[in-house]
Amino acid sequence: MSRKTTINRETKETQIQLCMNLDGKGEVQANTGIGFLDHMLSSFGKHGFFDLDVKVTGDLFVDGHHTVEDTGIVLGQAVKEAVGDKKGIKRYGHCILPMDDALILCAVDLCGRPYLSFEASILAKEVGGLSTELVEEFFYAVSYKAGMNLHIKMLSGKNSHHIIEGMFKAFGKALDQAVSKEPRLLDVLSTKGSFD
Repeated sequence: MSRKTTINRETKETQIQLCMNLDGKGEVQANTGIGFLDHMLSSFGKHGFFDLDVKVTGDLFVDGHHTVEDTGIVLGQAVKEAVGDKKGIKRYGHCILPMDDALILCAVDLCGRPYLSFEASILAKEVGGLSTELVEEFFYAVSYKAGMNLHIKMLSGKNSHHIIEGMFKAFGKALDQAVSKEPRLLDVLSTKGSFD
């Protein structure tokens, strides 16, 4: 069964098309207008083995907020749609990822209930044209639109680039684990038999 989806979203602030294949090879084309965000999406896809094609036109003349948040919204929608009824998936995923000075913990539960816990101290105000305060906004949008519990915690780190990139890579690896198939599981991984 194909776990691919294409999401189109158009508002007065952004126009986004995102294609995602959960069972890909980590091939990513990202053009959001924010170079560092493109790099982060590439890191997420590469390390999660997700194929992504992301095209965003946003009101960057205002700032990056709408572009970053709306990209997160659409990515969350894509994950939710591509994973489908969740039968046979592992549901949970986690990763503790080192990136030089940075050590990042990420844990995911595709339970259908949105929740974000984000703990990090990022010193730089901006990295590569991306306002660092928007990193939390991005993950909030993903978690709420995907209906996932998402915990991201900086265990250590000084370099803002390394910290943020570590988050995206760890999220990719944790999500890959959560959406992967468990051959012993014939239904959803829940004692209730449902995620509702």
